[in-house]
Amino acid sequence: MLLDASVVTRCRRRVHLEHDPAMVDEPQAPLDPGVEQRIADAAAHRQRIANRLGELLGADWTGIARVPEHLRAERTLEAMRAGYRFISGAQFPADPGTGRRGGVDLLVRSGDGYIPVLVVRHKITDPGRGARMSPLTNPVPEAAQVDQTRKVRPQPRDQLRLAHAVRMLQALGMSAGERTGGVIGVDGDAVLWHNLQIPSWPGGRNALEEYDARFADRLAVATAAATGGEPLAQPSRINACKSCPWRLTCEEQLRATRDVSLVVRGEDATALRSAGVSTVDDLARLSVAEAREALVSSSRAAEAVLLAKAWQAGVPLVRRVEEVRVPRADVEVDVDMESYADSGAYLWGCWLSGADIGQPHGYRAFVSWDPLPSDDEARSFAEFWTWFSAVRRRTRELGLTFRAYCYNELAENRWLLASAERFAGKPGIPTVEEIREFISSDEWVDLFALVRDQFLCPNGKGLKVIAPSAGFSWRDAEASGENSMRWYRDAVGFTGAPPVLSQRERLLQYNEDDVRATWTVRRWMTSDAVLQIPHASEL
Repeated sequence: MLLDASVVTRCRRRVHLEHDPAMVDEPQAPLDPGVEQRIADAAAHRQRIANRLGELLGADWTGIARVPEHLRAERTLEAMRAGYRFISGAQFPADPGTGRRGGVDLLVRSGDGYIPVLVVRHKITDPGRGARMSPLTNPVPEAAQVDQTRKVRPQPRDQLRLAHAVRMLQALGMSAGERTGGVIGVDGDAVLWHNLQIPSWPGGRNALEEYDARFADRLAVATAAATGGEPLAQPSRINACKSCPWRLTCEEQLRATRDVSLVVRGEDATALRSAGVSTVDDLARLSVAEAREALVSSSRAAEAVLLAKAWQAGVPLVRRVEEVRVPRADVEVDVDMESYADSGAYLWGCWLSGADIGQPHGYRAFVSWDPLPSDDEARSFAEFWTWFSAVRRRTRELGLTFRAYCYNELAENRWLLASAERFAGKPGIPTVEEIREFISSDEWVDLFALVRDQFLCPNGKGLKVIAPSAGFSWRDAEASGENSMRWYRDAVGFTGAPPVLSQRERLLQYNEDDVRATWTVRRWMTSDAVLQIPHASEL
């Protein structure tokens, strides 16, 4: 039984299914195209960083070629024994004694051993201070200095993957110690060094202790599955189900058993099962007081019971309140942003409605088709903010009220602030303080929060789940955030191919439909039609 680092952040039931001989011929859901693309992007990023390190580090560096795994492991051992300071694309020999297999993107020599370094395609720091960083020209922990402009962004998965590599190095007698592991992020400009012995995990455990506990558990789950033992993991719906290849298998079993995780997830589902509440029907029969004994929180207990009743009734929405309220204004703008992973926000779409202020009503897009990251992003963001500010200013001059709306402000707020920070000083770019003033004002309304607070949603609260109840549908049957990533790559010619202009039109239509959806949902929520949604008291 050999497991790689991914198992420690993977669903226990998925680990079982991957090692159960009886599941070999079971159909699996195809990999989502967006996920597939992110995997390819991450591989290309790792190769770019390896090439860059080779240029910077010269004879101190060697890269392990993409040959079969056992040959890569042999060549990695040869490179370590030869004393190379830096080894890219390292592969460790499989270790049947511990059940581990795997490799790491970069090994850095320190003393008589090596320290693992990951190369990842996500953000590893945020604005702040305190991160220990060293430059790519000298990517060793001894060269690290505290960065006064960056703080560590929590990425638990990175630390667990580093712990896996540390344990494999220890088994080889090639470890430089347990304390340190490094990560090179999407910016590719420096190494962030993690202290793996800080007790920042539940129960006061450090990253290595957390890893050891998880790996031992997953190894036991896989072994039981492979040997026909009593299964140690049963299906339960979690967020990761959406991208899991076994989701169809688990969904069928969960619906057949009417499992309680169909309406409550994570720790709540575990707590209910421990209390003997294993099905939706069991939960629906409970009083709030009985549910509270299992869930502790009275608010979650009441919601869980109502969600179970709504699921039984087959209704997609239930009103929590007698009267649904949405702050409205004379002039309204719906805003939706499109970004490409952590690279930037290439499109700000707006839908202007309400009183006449001398601007045409309807959709307006502010977009950059230069492949991200690009300085042209600053131009499109500045044009968006200039237009948006002019609408607010003209509304006030006419003595009218103004509000802008989005659906789940976390994404828009992130890129509003990030754009102001990254492009500070460029023409038309607002200050961070100006952005903070706006997003904290009552002129900025998050419809997601209003839906969450006023409705129970058995099937989720996403815009594409809620909007159909308001009578809205997207023109593109494949409209989704994941698919838009793929469309964007084609639209800008990300891989060097000619840009596909039809994909640009597709993205603009998708963005327009998103802002039309929030406009439709808002109007529906403040109309008598919303009263057709059953109230919680009717369940």
